[in-house]
Amino acid sequence: MATLLRVLIDQKGWKDYPTFAHQYRLAAQSLAQETGECSLATLTLSESTFERWYLGKVKPQNDARRVLAHLFGRPITELLAEAPASDELAASLGREPGASASITELRADPGSELHWMGRHAAMAARRAIRFAMGAERNEVGQETLSYLQDEVRRIAEIYIRVPLGTILQDLADVQDETFRLLESGHAKPSQTRDLYLLAAIQSGMLAKASHDLGDPQSAMMQARTAAVCADQAEHQGMSAWVRGLQSLISYWADRPEDALHYARKGASVGECLRGSVTVWLAGLEARAAALVGDAETVRVANRRAEELREHTSPDDLDALGGNFFFPQIRQAYYSVEACVLLGNSTSPTDSASLVRRAEDAARGFKDTGDPHWAFGDQAGVQTDLALARLYAGDLSGAAEAVRPVLQLPPSQRNAGIIGSVQRVRSSLAHGAMREALTARELREEIAAFSSRPTLALPN
Repeated sequence: MATLLRVLIDQKGWKDYPTFAHQYRLAAQSLAQETGECSLATLTLSESTFERWYLGKVKPQNDARRVLAHLFGRPITELLAEAPASDELAASLGREPGASASITELRADPGSELHWMGRHAAMAARRAIRFAMGAERNEVGQETLSYLQDEVRRIAEIYIRVPLGTILQDLADVQDETFRLLESGHAKPSQTRDLYLLAAIQSGMLAKASHDLGDPQSAMMQARTAAVCADQAEHQGMSAWVRGLQSLISYWADRPEDALHYARKGASVGECLRGSVTVWLAGLEARAAALVGDAETVRVANRRAEELREHTSPDDLDALGGNFFFPQIRQAYYSVEACVLLGNSTSPTDSASLVRRAEDAARGFKDTGDPHWAFGDQAGVQTDLALARLYAGDLSGAAEAVRPVLQLPPSQRNAGIIGSVQRVRSSLAHGAMREALTARELREEIAAFSSRPTLALPN
């Protein structure tokens, strides 16, 4: 028997466990907000449970029933009953009879069958690697170490491109396993250094995750852990990168002096490095200096970033990609943001030049297929473009620049993006254009966008 729950999951394209689990967490948090029952926001779902629900082998119990009813907007008894005939289902979903595939077609869809065979094979692979790691529990086996390295590379590469909810659990799991191996005392000296480096990278990504979730305190805890692990690994590049991360966290937490301190500390640690982290640290220094109104430091730091770019040579951190590589397009974004943060220029020529630079930086993120594209950076540069156009008196152009950001789904509204659009809202509230209809409407849109929970994930 195919339940209505299964059919709706198929039709919504939620057949992948990470996708459904993310939607389930969103519904749990939404229900918690509506009912005031905070415990609902912490509900999670294992892959095996999802599999059994989908196949109709077990029925959801207790609060899970309420969350599913809230997620699909239907009584739980209806969701767990056999799906109606295709025309009845189409009518109940607001479509014309015959507009959706029949239940038989859904069951017999070769693509769906292939998809589920792939999922089962992936689940078996994860179960197998858990067994392998258990078999090597009294030592740090090469297969366990290689698995952790592969997972770190996979997550690092996709972090900037996917919603956090799709990778957060995997990231926490590999950190936990790495810590367990370090604490076991079974690692060889050469393995210990590798494990500490992995722990530093994992903790760094989890620090970024906490930052994206709007929790700078937890972010800094993870960053300090990453710093300790990087020192234990004796990895100078990672130590410098962690200082950059601490600068980033401080920058968005409205602590510009700390952001400036960490950026300079990172530059000092990494003064002999040739990787792109050196360019990142210079860009971070420029942005932090802009927040305190130090135009000369902004100019010098941006110039230093350009000079460092000319002499960079890819290193092992750059090879990880994602947040560990600082490409030219991000450098252009940082440079423009630092200039935008210095405030409105009194010179029309300077304002026009800043708009052109911001437009060039924004074009760098148009290609979502670019391996260095990141939705957060794209949103950031679009808001910088909006601010630059506001400085030039172009209200409609500013609205055009920021509206794509306001269309981001809740799963991508991280703390940095919320902070960026709030800068636009603040600028719209001042100056000669503040009473214009477009300005008032845009402020309301930004307020609505920012009022929703960051990433719509439990903190």
